[in-house]
Amino acid sequence: MSTPTFEQLLEAGCHFGHLKRKWNPAMAPYIFMERNGIHILDLNKTAVKLDEAAAALKSIAKSGKKVLFVATKKQAKQVVADKASQIGMPYVIERWPGGMLTNFPTIRKAVKKMTTIDKMTKDGTFDNLSKRERLQISRQRAKLEKNLGSIADLNRLPSALFVVDVMKEHIAVAEAVRLGIPVFAMVDTNSDPSNIDFVIPANDDASKSIEIVLDTLVAAMAEGLEERKVEKIDQEPEEAAAAPRGRRRVSRRNEEQAPAAEAEETPATEEAPAE
Repeated sequence: MSTPTFEQLLEAGCHFGHLKRKWNPAMAPYIFMERNGIHILDLNKTAVKLDEAAAALKSIAKSGKKVLFVATKKQAKQVVADKASQIGMPYVIERWPGGMLTNFPTIRKAVKKMTTIDKMTKDGTFDNLSKRERLQISRQRAKLEKNLGSIADLNRLPSALFVVDVMKEHIAVAEAVRLGIPVFAMVDTNSDPSNIDFVIPANDDASKSIEIVLDTLVAAMAEGLEERKVEKIDQEPEEAAAAPRGRRRVSRRNEEQAPAAEAEETPATEEAPAE
């Protein structure tokens, strides 16, 4: 797991914050200086925080849990979709459906609706409907796919949330905080980092900046998933070898107990000698 160098972060434009008048004072510890009315982020702190977030996400991935990626802003949508797909993680890049976390069962019902429509298509029920009904159902399916298709495999609440731009995704952050789900986020100089568990101070408007952060986090998670896979493979021969040994011990114990049992039974079956 390698963290980007200071030069790489600089080249990607991670240091550019917002105008001084738009700043949030809570971001003061992460601001290096002000230049031409624009705040400049301290990239040394960005590198440290990025490293911490990558290590935590690697641990989550290694334990087999899911992380939900959220980015609905234009610059981040495609990057997030591509990177999250690489490691099989769910993501939201269209409008955040209100209550997605706090009212998760309802969202699951909507996802199941997609599965039901797919079954109708396969078993021929769809073909027996009128043209108008088919059109309505197709539109409904397309809408569900667009908004919820990327979370179809999310059967339970995610173990963590990764967010690009906490101001834009404030509803998602609020829902995660309410449920005690850890939040990882790219936080710019105009945002409030107080509700974020893992703050990554960085420019959340430039696609290059978003990409370099995501590359690092996704690479760390991929490592975690790979380690999980290797551990599973290593465990299988151990379990297979342990099972016969256990059976042999049991059978040996049974053999030892059998003569003893016979010896105990013998006096009981013999008749007492006649006087």
